[in-house]
Amino acid sequence: MSPETISFVIPTLDEIATIERTLRCLSQYSGAREIIVSDGNSTDGTIEVCRRYADEVIVYDGQARQTIGMARNMGAARARGHFVVFLDADVIIHDVDAFFARARAEFIRRPRLVALTGRYRVFREVSTLFDRYVFFTLGLQFALQNNVLGVGGSGGEFQMIDRRAFDRVDGFDERLTASEDMDLFRRLSKIGQTRFVNHLTVWHTGRRAHAVGWPRLLWAWFSNSVSVFLFRKSASREWTPVR
Repeated sequence: MSPETISFVIPTLDEIATIERTLRCLSQYSGAREIIVSDGNSTDGTIEVCRRYADEVIVYDGQARQTIGMARNMGAARARGHFVVFLDADVIIHDVDAFFARARAEFIRRPRLVALTGRYRVFREVSTLFDRYVFFTLGLQFALQNNVLGVGGSGGEFQMIDRRAFDRVDGFDERLTASEDMDLFRRLSKIGQTRFVNHLTVWHTGRRAHAVGWPRLLWAWFSNSVSVFLFRKSASREWTPVR
């Protein structure tokens, strides 16, 4: 494949409500790309929808429950692009060509850059005041961590990573049930530069916060992040899917 190729990797599990919109968005990217779906053995028609859009759909058939880190690593193992872009299954990027032109420019401008993330926003039609406050604050946190302190941090909604760097840190820690995304960026920041780019925005449903409530979700984020940072172990025994 061309050295300019982007490999989009999307983990899925019963994502019939959102995945087609996400895949249609990525299909509009006119640059060199491949779309890889790593599915946890969905039973709701997700796999069939994905096969209409993706270049490859990998279906997990193991006995043990698959962590999202396992799903992302399985997808990345098939990726052939210079960059691996991890996205959640409910994410939309407006003007996808312009978005990745700006993202590529960051890597060209910063030779030590190994990974970047951007702003996360909930779809305007369902966004609440607290959604906007939390994700604005989260952006400030990521800017401080990545751009000032040099301690990587990112959520799983959007991560763009140099493939060589991803392989060098051995990808996601598959033992973690939560905060595997923060952990990956933290390890990447030890071998290069990670960055939060404020003018890159991805949109998503905000479904977990809307389902479980922000107080409970914020506590889960905090407790898992601290536990992984201190003990290399997630505080949550499992990360329950919300659809």
